[in-house]
Amino acid sequence: MGKSWTLITHLHTIAGYTHIGLCLCRYASVCAMESPTKVDDEQWLSYWIIYSFITLLEMVAEPVLYWIPIWYPVKLLFVSWLVLPQFKGASFIYEKLVREQLRKYRAGHFRKGHAAAAADDKKVHIAKAEHDHVH
Repeated sequence: MGKSWTLITHLHTIAGYTHIGLCLCRYASVCAMESPTKVDDEQWLSYWIIYSFITLLEMVAEPVLYWIPIWYPVKLLFVSWLVLPQFKGASFIYEKLVREQLRKYRAGHFRKGHAAAAADDKKVHIAKAEHDHVH
């Protein structure tokens, strides 16, 4: 079990994230850009958004992740789920998490922006009325 476990825990260095996450995904992204359909574009744009988030997370949490020996095999499985066409995990995560949060943010931001614009409009009318009243 010792040699097998060592191989499994260091699988990311042999075939792992660098090859799957970068080489294959770059190639697939270029192919998606050249294809006439937008469905694959969404998959790969979603992947790169999630990839950048994972990279940021790893940069911040590197001292902690270093002590978690199962992190790299889990990450390899997660990235495989993100990119494999059978699962389309990146599109799934984008659709269920990111898009929903963006909609909520935009709706709240729009309401705040609309209310602020209305308040500014009211201030302008009051200031104009005061100005007209003085003159």
